[in-house]
Amino acid sequence: MRLQIGPILTCILFGLISCQVAAQSKKFIEVSYDQGPIVGNQKDWAEELINKIAYSGVDARLGWRSDKNTYLNYINRYPSYGLGFTSALNYYSEIGRPMGVYAFGEFPFGRNDFHRKLNFSYYAQIGLGFNMNPYDAETNPMNGFVGTAVNAHIHFGFKASYQFSDSFGAFTSVGTKHYSNGSINKPNAGINFIPIAIGLRMNLDKEEFNPGPKPQFPALEKRGYWNIAAYTGVKSYDVGQRAYFRGGLGVNYLWELSHKYRGGLGVDWFYGAGARDRYPNENITFLDSNSFAVVGSWEWKLTDRLYMPVAIGVYVNKAHYNQETTSYYERIGVRYRINTNVFAGVQIKAHKAKADFFEFTLGYTIPGKVQEIIHR
Repeated sequence: MRLQIGPILTCILFGLISCQVAAQSKKFIEVSYDQGPIVGNQKDWAEELINKIAYSGVDARLGWRSDKNTYLNYINRYPSYGLGFTSALNYYSEIGRPMGVYAFGEFPFGRNDFHRKLNFSYYAQIGLGFNMNPYDAETNPMNGFVGTAVNAHIHFGFKASYQFSDSFGAFTSVGTKHYSNGSINKPNAGINFIPIAIGLRMNLDKEEFNPGPKPQFPALEKRGYWNIAAYTGVKSYDVGQRAYFRGGLGVNYLWELSHKYRGGLGVDWFYGAGARDRYPNENITFLDSNSFAVVGSWEWKLTDRLYMPVAIGVYVNKAHYNQETTSYYERIGVRYRINTNVFAGVQIKAHKAKADFFEFTLGYTIPGKVQEIIHR
């Protein structure tokens, strides 16, 4: 059941913001149909499996668009949050019928013009995928996409919508939908769809969405922040092999770039347990199972407490026995600030978009001195 912890925590984090905006928001329901190709990894088994599978699915969402007139809502163009369910329509013995429950965030493009009929946005869905037939050496050897029945559901995309009336609208979207267990159990190439969707939207509140004039912005305190974060997770290195502890520590110095973003530099240390078990005939040294990197970090503030961390790291020392396959890595996730100093979250660390492991994070922030105050 360890696999379920990461997506569930992420759903909880997005759920927290959904609960915050639900009390003062415009609620809506969306239903859609999507269809699109499955993307392989240029392996022979993947191409053979893809030729047997045709993807189409349905999606249903309950969402809230906050009309609370705060400066963070304003600079994020009054985003929508909510919960959804998705399911493939067809069942295939190799992969099953993938389904997912998820939390989502949708962020409009352009200026805050609430009278437009045609609108564009981008969105993210993160949650729990299930109802899949995983790899089995005897009964399902062709499925190298997923090694577990329960996986993370991740979906990013772009959306165009048109509002016909105060109550009804239509939309279309295109994106990438991904199911993966974060290398907790191999194989884990991941199931990747590129769905193109068409759908309908029904607004449950008849009143016009109009939060009012531009809100008053607080003074921007230009200061630095030290973020100290502990990463924990597990990783399987080969098919049929047990999962081992993966974790590390990160120290970053971030600067308040704007009311919306922070950015800076830091260092990461990663440790992978079990190298001596996996390679009993090798002389394993400290640097064979420990890696160090310089990392550029960026934080996107969604609310006073919820934010998305994004990072690109470059290894100074790469631990080959831990399957760190490239000279750099990526990180993206979601974090929740419990109070002024303590935060928790979940991220995915990857090499060229191939999962290394899920990072369950607990951290501490040390604010620096205010060096400048900017009024706007």
